[in-house]
Amino acid sequence: MKTTTLLFLLFTAFSVIAQDKFFTNTGTINFEASVPLYEEVKAVNRQVAILLEPKTSTLICTVVIKDFRFKLNLMQEHFNENYMESNRYPKAIFKGKIQKFELKDITEVAKQYEIKGKLNLRGKSKEIVVNALIKRVPEGIQIISDFPIAVSDFNIHIPTPIASKIAQTANTELTGIIRSDETMLTLK
Repeated sequence: MKTTTLLFLLFTAFSVIAQDKFFTNTGTINFEASVPLYEEVKAVNRQVAILLEPKTSTLICTVVIKDFRFKLNLMQEHFNENYMESNRYPKAIFKGKIQKFELKDITEVAKQYEIKGKLNLRGKSKEIVVNALIKRVPEGIQIISDFPIAVSDFNIHIPTPIASKIAQTANTELTGIIRSDETMLTLK
């Protein structure tokens, strides 16, 4: 009886410890700043790091700017060198608190949450509020969130001749399935 109780307590303790953090480094951000009738301004980054700490309701996303991939190489070059200055500002980081978040409330049905936090981009910080759909999936927890980014908020200078060809607010969508250590162990 003591052995059974001890094993049960150890299993429970490991389950709780394993769910201290959920993580992935294969999240995705789809970026679009297209304007009708002009060349599509669209990119994807499939190497986004996402960390969720359920105890504190903290969500952290880290993006390496050079990992965005455009259809046209020249567009990617201009994005990195001229607009984002990715050699000078290699990462964008969002750190926020998910409002009214409880891990036990996450089910297979997506629930909408508000995330209040700070986006650091190009050496500038801005407090933002974004909405996210969060649900439990067999692989872990899925997060889908939109981050509209106004170029003026982060001093992104777009030359006048092409300013009308690029949206002043970029639509970005973050998606990712984050896993706890426990989830990762069961998937292997």
